[in-house]
Amino acid sequence: MSTALKLVVFDMDGTLIDSQALILFAMRAAFVSHDLEPPSDAETLSIVGLSLPRAIEELRPGLSQAANAALVDGYKTAFVAQRAASGGEASVPLYPGIRALLDRLAQDETMLLGVATGKARRGLDHVYAAHDLERYFVTSQTADFHPSKPHPAMLEHCLAETGVDPRDAVMIGDTSFDMEMGRAAGFGTVGVSWGYHPVRRLEDAGAHHVVHRAEEIDAAISKLLEGVT
Repeated sequence: MSTALKLVVFDMDGTLIDSQALILFAMRAAFVSHDLEPPSDAETLSIVGLSLPRAIEELRPGLSQAANAALVDGYKTAFVAQRAASGGEASVPLYPGIRALLDRLAQDETMLLGVATGKARRGLDHVYAAHDLERYFVTSQTADFHPSKPHPAMLEHCLAETGVDPRDAVMIGDTSFDMEMGRAAGFGTVGVSWGYHPVRRLEDAGAHHVVHRAEEIDAAISKLLEGVT
């Protein structure tokens, strides 16, 4: 790799942290509180990564704007309450090998790290504080300031903040939305198999590489930045 600055952007839920239990609980609670049949766990996991309004729309097309907004509020309320009851964001673990991966990447002075997440900024701040993660990332983009994935706006903003060329950038995530967003922004894309979308869906969405352990991410990044797909 050359000494030009590189950028690696991570998704959060399903990629760095395992928040599945909180997400499933909050979605079920939101629907039940409004006397609606809740989506199955598989349906909920299929839309993780989208902004909340977009996710609700995907789960229940045809709802009025008011009904959608009510479910979004119900989800947020249930998520916050359950997070507090279970011990806060510290109870949501990092996936195995993630801390060591971030430490390795941070040692490279030419490698900048970022986050592009379907979370709101407040939720991301909770994760950062609980796991001491903010120090790793020079750019952090959230769904409350950008269009929902797979629109490339979050990644375009990462590029604008860092000055990195998209040809020197990689998006890492666990959903098809991450892969589609990365492709749309001109990034190399790495799908992780431990998250919420199956490998086939990641591949169909354009993942250049799919990895099964955090220890495999370094090599996938290197290949993409060296032009090997």
